[in-house]
Amino acid sequence: MILKLLLTASGRSALRALFLVLTCVPAVRAADITTGVPPVNAAATPDTTEREAKSDLTLRDAARLALKLNPEFASYAKEIGALEGAALQAGLLRNPGLAIEEEDIGAPQDKGLQRFTTIRLSQLIELGGKRHARVTAASLARDVAIQDYEAKRWDLLARVANVFTDVLAGQERARLAAEAVHLAQTVVSTVGKRVQAGKAPPIEETKAKLALSTARIEQEQAQRDLTASRKRLTLFWGNPSPQFGRALGNLASPVTLPSFDLLAERAQHNPVALRGIKSVEQRRALLDLEEARRVPDITVTAGLRRFSQFGDNVGLVGISIPLPLFDRNQGNLREAAQRLDKAVDEQAATELRLRSDLAQIYESLMAAQNEIGVLRDEVLPASMSAFDVAKRGYELGRFGFLEILDAQRTLFQNQALYVRALVNYQKLLNELERLIAAPIDTRLSQPDKSSGKE
Repeated sequence: MILKLLLTASGRSALRALFLVLTCVPAVRAADITTGVPPVNAAATPDTTEREAKSDLTLRDAARLALKLNPEFASYAKEIGALEGAALQAGLLRNPGLAIEEEDIGAPQDKGLQRFTTIRLSQLIELGGKRHARVTAASLARDVAIQDYEAKRWDLLARVANVFTDVLAGQERARLAAEAVHLAQTVVSTVGKRVQAGKAPPIEETKAKLALSTARIEQEQAQRDLTASRKRLTLFWGNPSPQFGRALGNLASPVTLPSFDLLAERAQHNPVALRGIKSVEQRRALLDLEEARRVPDITVTAGLRRFSQFGDNVGLVGISIPLPLFDRNQGNLREAAQRLDKAVDEQAATELRLRSDLAQIYESLMAAQNEIGVLRDEVLPASMSAFDVAKRGYELGRFGFLEILDAQRTLFQNQALYVRALVNYQKLLNELERLIAAPIDTRLSQPDKSSGKE
């Protein structure tokens, strides 16, 4: 029965499998970066040895393949490695300088000119805490890149889940289209018997065959849409020719939504929000660096001068410091201060946008839940009952052909509406989980403030 298959609500949502992916693929930690090696979950070099299996595919499998083989995602890990190098360079001391001078080469000795050689070693000494400020700014730039990496990871997982949902919906639509063709064939058979018995005009059989042809066209279209969705899914890991069998999942698996306030609190830990915080810290560190650059550095020099004629050596000691008469780093200070203000404004705008998006998605999810409930509990049972009554009544001669044709069309339309509502609901859950950077389930509770755990 179509209705029985449509109303199946057991099993876990495909969205819940994202949690399994995230627990198997650990998040980027600062400790992973400071070792100088790529993070364990950063697909810096796509693993071409891992291939898509020629069997049924779960969302967990699809997400793992995308995280390992997606080149766009891999580029974010490489950016973290590059900024790790920048942080390393920022902490290095300045190299000393060596100068060798030979004066009065070839000068006539009778004129009292003496040939001598000078060797000097010089070292720049940074004052004002420049090195510490430079290291801090570089480290915060790396932290910003880590949050970009995390945001991209959640974005990729959400995109994979959306396309995986499209594949599940395509499979369901293809199955419903096949059911529709079967029902249309049943109607053609029923009408044909009445026409042969002289109880219905031949035009009704023609109309029934026309409805069957339409159902077959829709079945072919559903199959083409499914093929396109499968290709879009496998292209996440660079495979234009899908090898997997069926996508395994259940569209009809609702979840219990937590309160909006709890979700808003969790959204504050979204990598996009954390990136805004880190960006402000980085800009403040750059401002501190420009403040430190106002303090002049000194260059200490020590050396030796040897007079060739007498074989005498004398020592040299020197110190130089620039005089900040004209350039006191005023322009760079002003630029850094303005960019800090800009980062603060951008952080506030990001938090406002996240909360606005969260509110919109939350309301849409509540409406989608109501829509699914009405379609599942009222519309689909009524449509199936109406079709059965119309079909039986037509066989008994109590209803005309238009009644059964209208009941059949209504049933097909409501089935399509139900699948569309399920897809919309699952995609809204995808977006909600991306915004809070965490899976939605009934165990979502207030964070433990003392331990920092949930």
